[in-house]
Amino acid sequence: MAVTEESSERVNGDASTVDVDASAVSVEVISPLYLHPSDSPGAMLVPIPFSGIGYRSWRRSVLRSLSIKNKLGFINGKCPRPSPEAPTYTQWERCDDIVIAWILNSLSKEIADSVEYVVDLAELWVELEDRYEQTNGAKLYQIQKEINDLSQGSLDITGYYTKLKKLWEELSNLNAKSRCTCNCTCGAKESMHKAEQDRRLIKFLMGLNEVYTVMRGSTLIMNPLPSLAQAFPILGQDEK
Repeated sequence: MAVTEESSERVNGDASTVDVDASAVSVEVISPLYLHPSDSPGAMLVPIPFSGIGYRSWRRSVLRSLSIKNKLGFINGKCPRPSPEAPTYTQWERCDDIVIAWILNSLSKEIADSVEYVVDLAELWVELEDRYEQTNGAKLYQIQKEINDLSQGSLDITGYYTKLKKLWEELSNLNAKSRCTCNCTCGAKESMHKAEQDRRLIKFLMGLNEVYTVMRGSTLIMNPLPSLAQAFPILGQDEK
């Protein structure tokens, strides 16, 4: 695929000639600057436009879609804007514009209208992050309360597990910035992770219907306690 292709046609009587710019640059398929013929500016990155609620879930889906299309570099800085003199400048602008179009299509009309005049994708993404990414106590309280109040009720084991796991993942995303990323050699980090897994297992077992009393008891006497991922298939088999 050619990044730039300038041609001029001169017609003089019955004779005509076509001059093509010899400095045209090709873009490899693996390059983030490559645009597939199916990459239409009218495409959406997610099936449901973001309307102001559930930003983290929307953000995750958008980033996954951009990763599939090899366009994450326009957000994370790995594909920065080249200088205007660079041969790839025009193609970079095309890619940046088309990703902006995809994101605007994935926003509600009200939100899209408020960010329509951004200069580039980096500015658009910072605007959305500043506006919706802020963690707040009310959100933490809401999710934790949903977790505490959730029980199996009329749900089957799989439905109950899926709903609870989704809440835990959302809570983890809220606390992502406070998560330790250092290399631990004393074992404290592993112990804390095990303690968190035990708490999740206990919460899951507490919310089960009384028909699972025997299975709950047999799980609790295991030493060490299994992870929730290990206990779930056993309970699922018992349900069947």
